Amino acid sequence: EVQLVESGGGLVQAGGSLRLSCAASGFTFDDYTIGWFRQAPGKDREWVSCFSSSDGSTYYADSVKGRFTISSDNAKNTAYLQMNSVKPEDTAVYYCAARRFNGLLLHAYDYVYWGQGTQVTVSS
Repeated sequence: EVQLVESGGGLVQAGGSLRLSCAASGFTFDDYTIGWFRQAPGKDREWVSCFSSSDGSTYYADSVKGRFTISSDNAKNTAYLQMNSVKPEDTAVYYCAARRFNGLLLHAYDYVYWGQGTQVTVSS
């Protein structure tokens, strides 16, 4: 059974840092694309970043470029989202998602597997 479990969310002050983790089971990251999304109250789910395991390429939404970094540890089958210089507008539930694919995927409907989400709250 494929499962994604996010962790690392919490309350952080503006300007601070947080690292989210996405532990995968039931599959290995090889040949998978991993994405991070977020959803704030009353808003649509928003793509944040993605990582292609096949070639290591990464891509970021303009809103987080230069502040967030996506990475993975294939030995641990875990993906990460390092969040630096966070802002109150980064407050949302963050989800990781995965699909067996070689390349970058920027839309929620592209992904097959989803985690349950972890809450990130940034105070001003």
